[in-house]
Amino acid sequence: MKLLTNSRLLRPLLLLRRQRSCDAKAPKPLPVPTSVQLDELERNVVLRHHRNNLPLIRSLVNDVEAGNQDKLSQLQAELEQLPNDTHPRLQDYGEEPRELAQYVHRQLPPQTSLKEFSELARALNLYRMDHLGNYTGHKSYYLTGQLATLEQAIIQYALQAVTGHGFKLISVPDILPREVIESCGMRTDGERTQVYKLDTGECLSGTSEMALAGFFANKTLAEDQLPLKVTAVSRCYRAETSGLQEEKGIYRVHQFTKVEMFAICTEEQSEAELEEFKNIEVDLFRRLGLNFRLLDMPPCELGAPAYQKYDIEAWMPGRQMWGEISSCSNCTDYQARRLGIRYCRSSDGQIFHAHTINGTATAIPRLLIALLESYQRGDAVEIPAVLRPFMDGQELITRDKRIPETKLVKSIKA
Repeated sequence: MKLLTNSRLLRPLLLLRRQRSCDAKAPKPLPVPTSVQLDELERNVVLRHHRNNLPLIRSLVNDVEAGNQDKLSQLQAELEQLPNDTHPRLQDYGEEPRELAQYVHRQLPPQTSLKEFSELARALNLYRMDHLGNYTGHKSYYLTGQLATLEQAIIQYALQAVTGHGFKLISVPDILPREVIESCGMRTDGERTQVYKLDTGECLSGTSEMALAGFFANKTLAEDQLPLKVTAVSRCYRAETSGLQEEKGIYRVHQFTKVEMFAICTEEQSEAELEEFKNIEVDLFRRLGLNFRLLDMPPCELGAPAYQKYDIEAWMPGRQMWGEISSCSNCTDYQARRLGIRYCRSSDGQIFHAHTINGTATAIPRLLIALLESYQRGDAVEIPAVLRPFMDGQELITRDKRIPETKLVKSIKA
């Protein structure tokens, strides 16, 4: 019996795989992985720099084959920790991404006259990040005045674009069961988890991709419904921090707003859908007039669920660095198997696990960094033309004097 994952590797993630007709009886469990299949899995784990639990899996396989069925559930749990397969074109990438294209839309002034985002936003009185640790925690921030309005303009711009491509808008919850988050490929336990956990056992969502995927859990869709494309605006929560100088300020924070794209499709559709997501993202940032580059990410940067992934990095001239502002991934059937997202093939009624695609249309505040640093004009910031309709035609952001600044004084004269 041929066991493949994503058309290439072993699919051990669910030993009780069911590919059956709509009215057929459930099949018998598939046999445990063979030694050859385990060798191939281990090569993939090493390639992706993932935690290597193959020695334990091999031991559990031996126990199960020796008749110890009590080990079967533990074997299943360990198999589910393995990463997705890796696209063949990425096999020789090493640890560095491949730059596919660079897009230059703006001629920038000399570096000596450029300000970094935090300096620029403070000068315009549009931002606060200092002295917040006592009540909102480290890596928190306030966007005020015209900067808060610009954030909303970016969101509306992105939504107008993606809904124009057939994405249906869904409003999603920020609190999710741990099982949904882990099924999407993000660990909720361990020292390096990025997930905020609540006392109830539930978690704060790291991206609306998780809530969108969970919306379709345990559903069987008709093939003619696919590809099914949805989008959401949500707050994203990440229990991560960084002491790197280039990631100071609002570059890496604990909560931010994002417009996310998500699609459910067939195996035959998924690579074309990923290309559509990539093209939508490129067009969004092209029309914003940013200088950016498109990267094809290597295996070690795919995380657990992605089969292949594109990143987009914008040039942030105030920081003199490339910063990631978007990505899109083809997760093939990795998430769908864990969440039970299936479709029924029209031609013969066979049921298969779907493929899922995700992509970032806009992620704030990094996009704000790229925009303000790229469009600064001394003591003002030009608003990109495509955003002006969402800001009542406003062309420039200037110093906002309506938001009071806190100053310490010894006494107030009568």
